Amino acid sequence: MEKAPKRSPGGQGKRVLVHMCCGPCSIYPLRELLGPGAEVWGFFHNPNIHPYEEFKKRLDAVKRLAAIMDLDVIYDEAYRPTEFIRGVRGLTGPGYPVEGVRCEYCYTSRLEATAAAAASGGFDAFTSSLLYSRYQDHEGIKRFGRDLADAFEVEFLYQDFRPGWQEGIDRSREMGLYRQKYCGCVYSRLERFSKRFRKVNRELKRRLEEEGEAGGAGGRRLTGAPAK
Repeated sequence: MEKAPKRSPGGQGKRVLVHMCCGPCSIYPLRELLGPGAEVWGFFHNPNIHPYEEFKKRLDAVKRLAAIMDLDVIYDEAYRPTEFIRGVRGLTGPGYPVEGVRCEYCYTSRLEATAAAAASGGFDAFTSSLLYSRYQDHEGIKRFGRDLADAFEVEFLYQDFRPGWQEGIDRSREMGLYRQKYCGCVYSRLERFSKRFRKVNRELKRRLEEEGEAGGAGGRRLTGAPAK
């Protein structure tokens, strides 16, 4: 059984719902928020993860962590990648969705589901293990979280969990949790294992940055496709 550390000032005295993107990334945020008298629940809602085998591995890792930490978790176990891809395309338009632009949908859709669950479940606040990662857009997550907090009338608890990066890695290995090799969605998987898609993504990001510097209004919908 995990020994609960002292509560962080941010979560003290509040019922907090923590969106869990995966097991390893959730360890440090949960240890920071849990403590004597704290009421912290996990929330697994990650329709972005693809393929099903990967989704199942990450779900099982969260369940293993929950058992180790004696944590109550609300699980959304439905695998529905089509819903995620449609949402991304609705934001980015046709073609290959560039990293950064597509991530906005990934952040907002999962945070919105967490905020809704927190509001309906009588929680005081919600947050996400995404704030543990060095590779996520913290300012974007903070902005989206606060907008959703206003919409659902439940506090968004922002805390920078990145200082615990190495601790999370070490403890996940000690626990034997599955450690993923890419962010989660089909596009990040393509870019992780295909040089061709990594090149496409880099080129699109470069063009977006150039249009942004030039004040181009259409930059955010810039898309392309890898040459066959």
